[in-house]
Amino acid sequence: MKLKNTLLLFLIIPLLSFSVHKYYLSLTQINYKPEAKAIQITINVFMDDIETALNKDNNIDLQLTTKKELKNNDIYFENYLKDKLFFKVDNISKNFNYIGKEYDGDLVFFYLEIENIEKVTTIDVTNKILIEHFDEQQNLIKSKVNGKSKSKLLTKEENSVQLKY
Repeated sequence: MKLKNTLLLFLIIPLLSFSVHKYYLSLTQINYKPEAKAIQITINVFMDDIETALNKDNNIDLQLTTKKELKNNDIYFENYLKDKLFFKVDNISKNFNYIGKEYDGDLVFFYLEIENIEKVTTIDVTNKILIEHFDEQQNLIKSKVNGKSKSKLLTKEENSVQLKY
């Protein structure tokens, strides 16, 4: 009986030590394509997080990936990204074009592009995506420009970075 209780404890204690932990992380990938003279940007965020943020900010009910999904939701996504994400290329502010989005599992991928970029020596990124909704939100920036890769993890306290190439 004592052996049985000991084995049971060894099984239960490890199971109790694992708890469900919610991570708040987005990934922004920045790639300069010299042949296209463009910076291509892909952002992925957790679907439930962006849906929560947009629903609260706009007093709507997006219902992503359901039959009741709002038909014009790209307007909300584009406006949100233009309000939370900013770029400078070689110290000049640049607007991005919102290309679109796609769903993959529990992620939403956003596609953006900055056109007419002849060369890149620095990119400044300010990323406030989901920061006001989730205190633990982190936004990872990964870039590849002129064959050089750079990355930086941004937080609520530090939401901007200058990447030098």
